[in-house]
Amino acid sequence: MIYDLIIIGAGPAGISAAIYAARQKLNLLVISRDMGGQLGKKSVDIENYPGFSKISGQDLIARLLAQLEENKVETVFDSVISIKKEENKFLIATETGANYESLAVIATSGAEPKKLGVEGEKEFAGKGVSYCALCDGPIFRGKTVAVAGGGNSGFETALFLSNYVKEIFILESEPVPRADKENQDLVMKSGKVKIITNVKVKKIAGDNFVKEIIYETLKGQEKLEVSGVFVEIGYAPETAFLNGLIDLTERGEIIFNLENLETKTAGLFSAGDANKGKYKQIIISCGEGAKAALSAYEYIQKAKK
Repeated sequence: MIYDLIIIGAGPAGISAAIYAARQKLNLLVISRDMGGQLGKKSVDIENYPGFSKISGQDLIARLLAQLEENKVETVFDSVISIKKEENKFLIATETGANYESLAVIATSGAEPKKLGVEGEKEFAGKGVSYCALCDGPIFRGKTVAVAGGGNSGFETALFLSNYVKEIFILESEPVPRADKENQDLVMKSGKVKIITNVKVKKIAGDNFVKEIIYETLKGQEKLEVSGVFVEIGYAPETAFLNGLIDLTERGEIIFNLENLETKTAGLFSAGDANKGKYKQIIISCGEGAKAALSAYEYIQKAKK
């Protein structure tokens, strides 16, 4: 069977695209390894999504998924490993060995947490090194931890962790924290956080579990005794599976047509955090998903004619 449209990813962009595509009565499939994307790992409440003064990531996902189910959207839990375009259709291969065909594709694959790339990070992943405070924060109840990263994600992580841990060190590579002042104020009110700037993390050490983090400042090399390290230094777009069908920025983000979200390959659209853009916000991802779906619908109607 050839689908009209296949959407890759089920974060806010993918779900929004699916809802709009379903309303256009397209023969539709969503392929994703999970539901909610980064939204499911959001460690603090969302306070800037229209219609809600405050809502958790999990609750927002539940509402989005309920609407997806109401529209009877077919979904497959899998990971796409490659896409090819032959004549007027796309051929999609997944990790489980499945193959699908469609007239159009919307890539909403998002981004994965960046790694520090230092000694000990890989060895202690899951043994004190974490990329998800919501998943692992309660494990460190009453302990001292470090957060590598002084942007909004780092401060939001610290704020969430303050509900559990005894002490938090935020390690910021820049001379001053990059987080919004509101996030900084909230974190400092907890009374549990210390910020160290001009830091370059060099090593994570321990035995069976993390015991210390070694870093370098303008004064030289120093150590912190910690039980956990939460890495929050940004995200890398997931685009490798697109096999040269797209152009990328220096940061690895997808370059697209601003008018219709189409990439350099006709019929291949993109939306969400993998896209080129300064601002990575849930509402922006949703808007891009809707716009991409409407653009894909127009493309599909022309392709069928």
